[in-house]
Amino acid sequence: MDLAAHYLDEAFRQMRGQKRLAEGAIAQLSDEELFRTLDPESNSVAILMKHMAGNMHSRFTDFLTTDGEKPTRHRDQEFVINSSASRADIMRYWEQGWQIVLDTIKSLKPEDVEKTVTVRGEPHSVLQAINRQIAHYAHHSGQILFLAKHLKGSDWKTLSIPRGKSEEFNQRGPGNDYVKGVVKERK
Repeated sequence: MDLAAHYLDEAFRQMRGQKRLAEGAIAQLSDEELFRTLDPESNSVAILMKHMAGNMHSRFTDFLTTDGEKPTRHRDQEFVINSSASRADIMRYWEQGWQIVLDTIKSLKPEDVEKTVTVRGEPHSVLQAINRQIAHYAHHSGQILFLAKHLKGSDWKTLSIPRGKSEEFNQRGPGNDYVKGVVKERK
């Protein structure tokens, strides 16, 4: 397989994996927990989701032809949740953002990987722009997991190998489904 095609497949896999990981944490939260902040300066899971989705809409809409920072984006508003916002509202925006990301990556051709796009006027190869977003989304997915695990406490259902179970996991060998949807992320 051509290296650029392989890269696009892997970028898609990584993005899908970040989405699934975050959603595994989000699914464990009550509506109240989804919107809860730990202190006045922290973000709730809902705020992180709204910010990520806003970033996705901006960065991946017309990815090859317009700057990744759209004039219609209001980043500061991504960190404000309207009191009437519901879980369904946040989930809808989240799903729309991810759909744009995944559809865009799927639409790219190997010859696109070396093309130049801009983000806030700064030139990036397509590869650099996608890597930038994978890192950004992984950062915030990690925050979502941390917050969800903190909020759930002893009710948390692990999304990776449970404590004390590494040896059991290793004995099962490659391709096991011990941790569904996270460790076993296959096409």
